[in-house]
Amino acid sequence: MSTEARGDGAEQAARTPPEPLRLLAEDADDLSIISAALQDAILRPVDIVWEPTARRVTLKLSRFCWECGGTRVMAAMQFGDVIAVKSRRLPRLPESALELLAMDFAPDEAPGGRVLLMFAGGGDLRIDVECLDAVLTDLSERWPARVAPTHLDQPADPA
Repeated sequence: MSTEARGDGAEQAARTPPEPLRLLAEDADDLSIISAALQDAILRPVDIVWEPTARRVTLKLSRFCWECGGTRVMAAMQFGDVIAVKSRRLPRLPESALELLAMDFAPDEAPGGRVLLMFAGGGDLRIDVECLDAVLTDLSERWPARVAPTHLDQPADPA
């Protein structure tokens, strides 16, 4: 095979859009992977739906695709086996922007525990679960992000 032919294949692979992300979390390690994928996701309070009868919480998010280099995608995160939901210092206006920084799982009486979603500005959402059962899935095509997230603890660019 010629070098030219291999180059065309590599170019085609580079243009092929990545598969939509679909992840399942059943323990703290799984949730840390989802947390990394959702770092800098944006949502609004109205995008958080707690269904006590169904025992689930669903979040609709605009996920920054770190793995795709500067794009965003609509995604949904759902927690099952939810016992209670509490928020602290989150804006109450339905259209307020919330930026998700990280998620953590604190085990309690096995297999249950608390999922903590931490947002920019110091607010958080606590989801008490009977057992950790969470799913993340991308819902839309990707689009170019207007601005890439930055973090104050990142080293300054020497250039």
